[in-house]
Amino acid sequence: MRDYLLTLCVTAAVTYLLTGPVRKFAIAAGAMPEIRARDVHREPTPRLGGIAMFFGLCAGLLVADHLPNLNSVFELSNEPRALLSGAALIWLIGVLDDKFEIDALIKLGGQMIAAGVMVMQGLTILWLPIPGIGTVALTQWQGTLLTVALVVITINAVNFVDGLDGLAAGMVCIAAAAFFLYAYRIWYGFTIEAAAPATLFAVILMGMCLGFLPHNMHPARIFMGDSGSMLIGLVLAASAISITGQVDPDALKIFEGSTREATHAALPVFIPLLLPLTIIAIPVADLVLAIVRRTWNGQSPFAADRGHLHHRLLEIGHSHSRAVLIMYFWSALIAFGTLAYSVHSASMWIVLVIVALSAIGLVLLLLPRFTPRAPRWAEAFVPPRYRRRRTVRPVAPEAGEPSSGEEEERVTVPAGVNGATALSALPELHDRRKAGTRG
Repeated sequence: MRDYLLTLCVTAAVTYLLTGPVRKFAIAAGAMPEIRARDVHREPTPRLGGIAMFFGLCAGLLVADHLPNLNSVFELSNEPRALLSGAALIWLIGVLDDKFEIDALIKLGGQMIAAGVMVMQGLTILWLPIPGIGTVALTQWQGTLLTVALVVITINAVNFVDGLDGLAAGMVCIAAAAFFLYAYRIWYGFTIEAAAPATLFAVILMGMCLGFLPHNMHPARIFMGDSGSMLIGLVLAASAISITGQVDPDALKIFEGSTREATHAALPVFIPLLLPLTIIAIPVADLVLAIVRRTWNGQSPFAADRGHLHHRLLEIGHSHSRAVLIMYFWSALIAFGTLAYSVHSASMWIVLVIVALSAIGLVLLLLPRFTPRAPRWAEAFVPPRYRRRRTVRPVAPEAGEPSSGEEEERVTVPAGVNGATALSALPELHDRRKAGTRG
């Protein structure tokens, strides 16, 4: 565990330190596209954050190769080299897209080629544990098609969810943390060396996301762009592929009986193996809904719009930060709930806790629909959105004063807004600055 923590820290540090220079390079290179109709941010923000994340990936693999407890991963398996080859290819495609906006079909072809490069070097699914049947060996073509499909789906799922500051990096970091705990349990708890590469990939992915998040939280100073979103999607898919179909279920030896009975009885253990996309269930659901929505409207499945889940949270009334935190909450609930159920499936408490947390999540999700209003005496202690709106009524002229014959217009001022700022004559301030007077 100490070597994994060191790898995590080095990856995060390299990514964090390089993101600042990469931001300056992106501004100089003109990788700051204009704000589109579907964008949420208000100012042009540089992309190419994936450059720092890719070098963080390289640093993590380099450090792990020189650690005594992790060096065996590189000696006994070719999967780290396969990951680096596929990641380099998908990263180059992402960099070109961040700068020149290449066609969606070209990106799709590049994703399939990157997945094929990993398959050619041994990072592929060899078999699947199917409940009620047992371990099913896949042919070369079946394994290749399944691997390519998993890589493409995961990459696009992460890419689709990258719509708010810090959303994609945070959700992938949560998924990687849950997957790391599961893979580490398989590797260390059952001494299965085949799970070691997946454990290493997951901890490096966590470092990439943690190092980039401080620069990407709202308000973001830099975006990861497609060079970053496709990269972390590929690394997450590689972690799932490395342990799905690479770890023989019979090697676990935790159930007795025939292979069919063992596989059926071990269903909770195989949940992350059979359904690795459950750790990014929300991005995958967003991907499926986007394809159905666009196809139903007669649009291309790759056409961008403002119908994603995070856009709908903003339309409900959530702030930018709260929408991101809600997505974090549901990602963590699904990922760690699946992990807990796979470890202790017989415990009813886990199911009850998941149900209770789901109810809390629904309340938080619908909170803007039922925004309470604080009483007058408590308005000073609550955020402005919970205060009642105050109305400024017109002042009647005193007796003896001539009336202008015109009634003042009623002005509504939101509570908590500075009156001087809201009602002062801004043109006067503008004229003073024009005249050279410092206010």
